[in-house]
Amino acid sequence: MNTSSFNRARRPITYALLLALLLPWAAAHAGVFSVTPVRLYMTPRDRAIAVTLTNEGDSAVVLQADINSWSQKPDGTDELVLTEDLILAPPIIKLAPKARQVVRLALLKPADASRQLTYRMIIREVPEALPSTGIQVPIALALSMPVFITPPAAKREINCSTPRAEAAALNLLCSNSGTAYAQIREAAILRDGQALARFEGGTYILPGASKTVSLKAEKTVPAGQARLVITFDDGKSLTTDITLP
Repeated sequence: MNTSSFNRARRPITYALLLALLLPWAAAHAGVFSVTPVRLYMTPRDRAIAVTLTNEGDSAVVLQADINSWSQKPDGTDELVLTEDLILAPPIIKLAPKARQVVRLALLKPADASRQLTYRMIIREVPEALPSTGIQVPIALALSMPVFITPPAAKREINCSTPRAEAAALNLLCSNSGTAYAQIREAAILRDGQALARFEGGTYILPGASKTVSLKAEKTVPAGQARLVITFDDGKSLTTDITLP
C-alpha cells in the first residue's frame, strides 16, 4: 500500500482520536472483536484457510478486510501495498453481539515454489455514521495479522553483528539473507554462563532486510569474546561466538 493509501486507511482512527481529545464530553464508542489465528500460515498447496471472527462486545459491529503485500526496505522499514493476491470471503462482515463467524482466506495467484510470500491482512471496524442529534465519536479499531505462504524450500538465514551503542547497551544488526521471514523473540549475550545483555520482545526481519535490535544490560558490558544466543518464534535457537567491541 502506498503512503497516501495507507494514510487514508488510517484516517477513521486518527480523526476519531483527535475529536475525542478536542471534545472531552463526546462519548467514544468502539466495538471489541477478535481474530483467530493471529498469524496465518499457508503452503503452496492450500487454496484457502479458515479465519474466525468474534464480536466480544455488546453491540453489533461491521468489519472490513484489506489484504496487503508486505515487504521491507533494506533497513527493515515495512512497506504495505494493497493486493488482490488473496481475498477474504466475505470481505465485509456484520457480527451481532457475542456472535462468531468463520470466513475463508483464499489465495488467488500461484505460490512461489522457491520463496515465501508475505502479506498483512488488516481487519478494521467500520464505524457507524454519526447520529443526527448529539455528538458521538466512532473509533475504528483495527487488527493487522501477518500471512505467510511458505514452500518447503524457503528458509531464514540470519547473521548478526554487534556494533557498540553505549556503555550499558549493545546493538545487534541482524540481516536476513534467506527466503523466509525471521522473528526474533529473544536474544542474549552470554559470557561464562552469565547473561551480559538481553533483548525480549518480537521483531520481524523479512528476506533481504536488516534490523537493529537493542539489547539492555544492567551494567557496562566489557569488550571481548562472548556467545550470542538468538531464539526465534518457532522455539529454535541460533548460537554463535562473537567478539564484543
